[in-house]
Amino acid sequence: MVMPMPSGAGGHDAEGSEPLLPRKHGDGGQGGGTASSHDYYDGASFAGAVFNLSTTIVGAGIMALPATMKVLGLVPGLILVMLAALLTDASIELLVRFGRAVGATSYGEAMGDAFGALGRGLLQLCVVANNVGVMVVYMIIIGDVLSGKSSSGGEHHHGVIEGWFGPNRWNGRFSILIIVTFGVFAPLACFKRVDSLKYTSALSVALAIVFVVITAGIAIVKLMRGQIPMPKLFPDVHEWNSIGRLFTAAPVLVTAYICHYNVHPIHNELKDHSQIRPIVRASLLLCLAVYITTSFFGYLLFGDATLDDVLANFDSDLGIPYSLVLNDAVRVSYVLHLMLVFPIVFHALRLNMDGLLFPSARPLSSDNRRFGALTAALLIVIFLAANFIPNIWDAFQFTGATAAVAIAYIFPAGMALRDRHGIATKGDRYLAVFMIVLAVAASGVAVYSDASLGTF
Repeated sequence: MVMPMPSGAGGHDAEGSEPLLPRKHGDGGQGGGTASSHDYYDGASFAGAVFNLSTTIVGAGIMALPATMKVLGLVPGLILVMLAALLTDASIELLVRFGRAVGATSYGEAMGDAFGALGRGLLQLCVVANNVGVMVVYMIIIGDVLSGKSSSGGEHHHGVIEGWFGPNRWNGRFSILIIVTFGVFAPLACFKRVDSLKYTSALSVALAIVFVVITAGIAIVKLMRGQIPMPKLFPDVHEWNSIGRLFTAAPVLVTAYICHYNVHPIHNELKDHSQIRPIVRASLLLCLAVYITTSFFGYLLFGDATLDDVLANFDSDLGIPYSLVLNDAVRVSYVLHLMLVFPIVFHALRLNMDGLLFPSARPLSSDNRRFGALTAALLIVIFLAANFIPNIWDAFQFTGATAAVAIAYIFPAGMALRDRHGIATKGDRYLAVFMIVLAVAASGVAVYSDASLGTF
C-alpha cells in the first residue's frame, strides 16, 4: 500500500520511517545499507501485526472503562465504546489514505507534506509527550500493585509481592522498579523492529484476556448467588452537576483506541502492505470485545463502588471463595500485561524523540551508538519520573489526554481539510470537522477536570 518515497525526499523522519532490511525475494523493501545474509527479513505476518497493534491500544486505559459505565449507565456507555471504535477506524483510514497519496512511510511524513516541518515536529512532540506520560503511568501502576502504596490519608495498601513475602528492602517500590526496568524493559527495548515484539504482544493480549475472564467469572458467580443488584442502565440526570459529570467520560472514550503512531511502523514491516486495513479492523474488533466485556462485568461486579481505576477494587474481599487468590491473579495478570505493552509504546517514543533531536541524521536502526544512548536515556528519565516526581500521574493524564486526541483525531482531520492533493470527499470534510470538534471538546473536559481538582 505504501508507495515509494517521492523523489528528492530527504532528511530523517523518525516517526516510523526506519528503512527495512533487504528482503529475501527482492520485494522492494528499502535498503538500510549493506546487510549480511542473516540480516534478511521477509516481512511481518498478519497475526503478528494484529497483536502488535492491539497491544498498542489496550493499555492502562481499560481500567477506567467500568467507572465510565458508572457515570453514563450501561446502555449509553457500551454504545459509546462501540462508536469510539468506529471513529478510530475512520481516522486511521484518513491517515493511511492521505499518507498513501504522497507515498509517506510514516505519520510524520504525511504531516510534513500537509503542514511542513512545523506539522511534522508538532506530531513528533505530541507522540513524545503522550508516550512518556503513558509509560510513567504504567511504571507507577506496576510499582503500586507489586510493592504497595500509601494513600494521602496514611492508609497503606499492600502490594502483591509485599503480601506474599512481607515488607523487605528487596521488594520495596524502588527495588521492584529497578528489577522490572533492567530485567524486562531494557532487554525488550533493544529490539529495532516492531515485529520482533509480536510474541510478547501476543502474550500481552492473552494476559488482558485472562484479566477479563477472571473478572467476568467472579461477576457471574456473584450474580448466580444473588449478590449483585441491578446495574444502572442509564445515567441519573437530575441537576446541572450531574449533567456536567457525564462529560468527564469523554476523554476516556475518545482516547480508548489510540494506536495511530504505530500504524506506519507496523505497516512498513508487512509482507503484504495491502493488509493494513484488515489488520486495523481486526485489532479494533479484538480490543472492542475486550473493552465491552471489561466495561460490562467490571461495573456489574462493583456497581456504584467502582473506582476510577477498577484495579484498585481488587484489593478487598470479593465475597466469594478464594477471594485473595483471585485478587492476586487479576492484579498480577494485568501488571504483566502492562510490562509487555511498555516496549511497543517505547518503540514509537524512541523514533519520535530521535526525529526531534536528530532530524537530519541517518536512520536510528543503522546507528547502534545513537540507538543505545537514546534507549538508555529515555529509560532513565521514565524510571526517575515514576519514582521521584510527585503527582506525576495527574499531570501526565492531562498531557496524554490533550496530546492523544491531537494524534488520533485533530491531525488526521487536519490532513483531510488541508487536502493538498485534491482527494478528499465531501464526507471526509464533514467527518474531519466532527472529529476536530469532538477532540477539542474532550481536551476541554480534561483541562477543566484537572483544573477543578487542583492538579496543576
